[in-house]
Amino acid sequence: MAPTRIIISGASGLIGSALATSLEADGVEVVRLVRRQPRNAGEAFWEPGSGDLDPGLLAGADAVVNLNGASIGKLPWTGKYRQVLRSSRLAPTRTLADAIRTLGKDAPMLVSASAVGIYGDRPGETLTETSGPGEGFLARLCVDWEAEALKAGPEAKVALLRTASLLHPEAVLKPLIPLTRFGLNGPLGTSRQIWPWISLEDEVRAIRHIIDHGITGPVNLSGPTPASARDIGRHLAERLRRPYLIPAPKWALRMVLGRDAAESLLLADARVEPEVLTGSGFQFTEPTAQSAIDSALGH
Repeated sequence: MAPTRIIISGASGLIGSALATSLEADGVEVVRLVRRQPRNAGEAFWEPGSGDLDPGLLAGADAVVNLNGASIGKLPWTGKYRQVLRSSRLAPTRTLADAIRTLGKDAPMLVSASAVGIYGDRPGETLTETSGPGEGFLARLCVDWEAEALKAGPEAKVALLRTASLLHPEAVLKPLIPLTRFGLNGPLGTSRQIWPWISLEDEVRAIRHIIDHGITGPVNLSGPTPASARDIGRHLAERLRRPYLIPAPKWALRMVLGRDAAESLLLADARVEPEVLTGSGFQFTEPTAQSAIDSALGH
């Protein structure tokens, strides 16, 4: 049965705004949780940092989609910013889980953000939803993030969105496009590392598929065809008619970005398979990183 009412936290972000637009285009009522005075009936106030959320706001919804979190692309990851990365994810998730648990068996489904960063650097492995977590700051953050969502309780349906890098001009391509245009794109480390990726369109379609089919547990939101950092960087350079020449060795990336950020964002090798999605009948609109880049750049 198609959903009729969806609540979204983090609706002003790239994924949240695209998801809300998609749902509303199909006549689904969308309520956005906001931290300011609501401007219309489609918004509801909450204070996730203090745990202030009336469970009654969630009652009657088909699903609550939790997409909060400060950008991991903001560098460097100083000690202070690491705390921001954690608190901006854990506190809102805890607040939603607490409210949902209060509603018991009548609670809506919780569809909560996570990331493929949970797997860490795993060269040579094929990673599915049954694979354990890896090492590093981002992996530990994702483990804690998912644990907060699961506190919604044993009666709650909880889906964990292990999202890959979005191949979109406002996401992972944002810093790469200007660098490429200036002729500064090239191999990152060995550039053989596998980068999990997904298009924004398929991200939104996958979230809706998960809600429509009541899929629970971890779900890898990652494109079906593996692509290396070289595949992605070179295709972007070809599309922008620029060279793909200037290498950035591992030591330089670690020095400039910090070891954890460089390892987690650029150097990690993780062949992530969307086993749950494909096993439930989901078909990707953009099956390759190249087609996702083409679509993002307007073909």
